[in-house]
Amino acid sequence: MADPRGFLRYERTGPRRRPVEARVRDWREVYLPFGRQELTEQAARCMSCGIAFCHEGCPLGNLIPEWNDLVERGRFAEASDRLHATNNFPELTGRLCPAPCEGSCVLGIMSEPVLIKQVELETAEWAASSGVFAPHRVSTRTGKKVAIVGSGPAGLAAAQQLTRAGHEVVVFERAERIGGLLRYGIPEFKLEKSVLDRRLAQMAEEGTQFRPRVVVGRSALLRAPEVPGAAAPDASVVSASALRGEFDAVVLSGGSTRPRDLTVPGRDLRGVHFAMDYLKSANLVCEGALESSPTSASGKRVAIIGGGDTGADCLGTAHRQGAVSVTQLEILSMPGSARAPDNPWPTWPLILRTTSAHEEGGERLFSVATTELVDDGWGAVGALRAETVETATVDGRPGLVTVPETAFELEVDLVLIAMGFLGPEVNGLVAELGLGLDARGNLAVDESFATSVPGVYACGDMVRGQSLIVWAIAEGRSAAAGVDLYLTGRNDLPAPIVAGQLALR
Repeated sequence: MADPRGFLRYERTGPRRRPVEARVRDWREVYLPFGRQELTEQAARCMSCGIAFCHEGCPLGNLIPEWNDLVERGRFAEASDRLHATNNFPELTGRLCPAPCEGSCVLGIMSEPVLIKQVELETAEWAASSGVFAPHRVSTRTGKKVAIVGSGPAGLAAAQQLTRAGHEVVVFERAERIGGLLRYGIPEFKLEKSVLDRRLAQMAEEGTQFRPRVVVGRSALLRAPEVPGAAAPDASVVSASALRGEFDAVVLSGGSTRPRDLTVPGRDLRGVHFAMDYLKSANLVCEGALESSPTSASGKRVAIIGGGDTGADCLGTAHRQGAVSVTQLEILSMPGSARAPDNPWPTWPLILRTTSAHEEGGERLFSVATTELVDDGWGAVGALRAETVETATVDGRPGLVTVPETAFELEVDLVLIAMGFLGPEVNGLVAELGLGLDARGNLAVDESFATSVPGVYACGDMVRGQSLIVWAIAEGRSAAAGVDLYLTGRNDLPAPIVAGQLALR
């Protein structure tokens, strides 16, 4: 602890955002550079607690007090080593994670928590710009081959761990390029894809092989009804039996990709889309794969149904595409600005959060349920009807009821459904392999992340359900440890998740 009074000397000061009028005209990341002096001061606020609850908040078990102390001392190479010891992709989590570690920071009991996420990001970026980001090549190979199906954060973490353990690893992805949700579900203004490509280049130099435009599972539909447009139009199909015949182990990391639908009259009108289809087309335009988005918000009145992060990503995207107006609808009531009595530290603070996209404009409506989408007379959506709801006890259980005489109507041209996800697709690869499911419809695994079929493992949202990037990376690392043990009998790879944590997910 370089400065035992750091938390008394310095207040929490986060990174500044570029002016709204400038950033909505481009797709660059919204934050301005964070100064080195600011960074060391923020790291100095870490109290190096005897019991560091930030570890409990972080699924990866990041060594937060250690690298905070090293950054405050200016020892960035060592800080990078400690950071990468538990996290394969800190440059991604530093941008995309909501920072549950900060919600568990002990300093947060009496003051603002340490700016952990920014210290993580700046350390990772220092490593990338200083040559520390060099590939880790192994000299000894095991002769074992592992297939990773799905190239989101869970699959990529498993792939890097297994490649570094000496196995031959091939990552299969049904979309146009590698990255999964990172590439096609996260807008460019939150994650410039050059950051992702930089890490993928490192992995390729280490020996990981990437095969995009491949659907695994001969019974899988290239455009399954519940996931429109998920695969590349020209994707090829490889059967599960062929994959198992070629590889010694398989890791499934295809994510929770079945979107929760809106079951109201007018759902099938033109101009109503799932959020992920909308975001993917926008990202394809940004990377030059499409000339224009078929679902663009340009010149349109937009309604986003769902108040979470995906809805906020749609909001920021619509701003940049030139929407006339954007309204984001949330069925739950508006959270408070501070913790409620039943939401004490160190639990995740359930408070109102304002993203950069909300700062850019649009209207947020809470306690609103959509009841109908109205035809404009030409088969397209022209209006959205909704009503206010409130919490009440229904049949002895908490639920939502309509508030009388609160119905209203919005004129809209584009409706985006961002209501979360129901679980993994089970009509293709999962069914072909005959994998067991848990009570929630996710893949059932044991403490080593092994499925009901020997040699087949699963991790990330396919197992946990829709969750955070840190959980995806943590489960990818743990699945890699299970695969390595299965293939070699050794237990050398670190596994941040134990059976108890898995059972309590």
